[in-house]
Amino acid sequence: MKLPGKKIVLTGASGGIGSAVAKALAVEGCQLLLAGRNTNKLAMLMDSLEGSGHSILSADLNSSEGRASLLESASEFQTEVLINGLGTNQLCLLETTKDSNIESIIATNLRVPIQLCRDFLPLLKNCPNAVIVNIGSILGSIGYAGSSVYCASKFGLRGFTESLRRELADTNINVIYFAPRATNTELNSAEMQQMNKELGNTVDEPDWVAKMLIKTLKDGNPANRYLGRAESFFVRLNSLFPGLVDKALLKQLPVIRRFSNSAN
Repeated sequence: MKLPGKKIVLTGASGGIGSAVAKALAVEGCQLLLAGRNTNKLAMLMDSLEGSGHSILSADLNSSEGRASLLESASEFQTEVLINGLGTNQLCLLETTKDSNIESIIATNLRVPIQLCRDFLPLLKNCPNAVIVNIGSILGSIGYAGSSVYCASKFGLRGFTESLRRELADTNINVIYFAPRATNTELNSAEMQQMNKELGNTVDEPDWVAKMLIKTLKDGNPANRYLGRAESFFVRLNSLFPGLVDKALLKQLPVIRRFSNSAN
């Protein structure tokens, strides 16, 4: 896929990965419609971008009004690519997870991307080479203690993306599932960051994740893209021999429980 001049809608643009992706796409010559809830962050981000033709939309995409506003702006923008980058997370054992947190995680990470993909399909079908990218997680393929609800949302997003890709296989729309591993953003609490450090988990910088997303878009193949060699291996291992992964992650459980309890 050739990126210069592409008109791209990016949700979750005011987040750590989102802002890094926006900057990387702007360097490639894309025109961006940046969507998020923090107007100040969006405005500052747009001012920092290279190129021209960028715009912002401050909206709560959990609401039907917010999604309708984004679709209207995207139609006027003549969108060719939709990147669903919004997301939320919580380090918490299930027995202490509140209903409100369950609803928020499932809605933000799964329901909203599904609804946006549905709403954007008529618009994208009018483009010669349209693309949908759903940003998931390695934990959308590996169930992880302390992140059960987050994993459920990302497992769901991965399954949805796979199904949608097959549903649109005979159309002009490519559908990509992009799965980072742990990333150094505000999405991760201080407890989660410290836990990753103690467990020796690799934590990527948002700029590198954005670079990998750009590479994925340029490759142009509809597929699942997992970041990290070890993590990609664990994804394959978990699909074939989940019992081995169970045993490996059991050793981490005391540390995960300690930080989960500390976070709550």
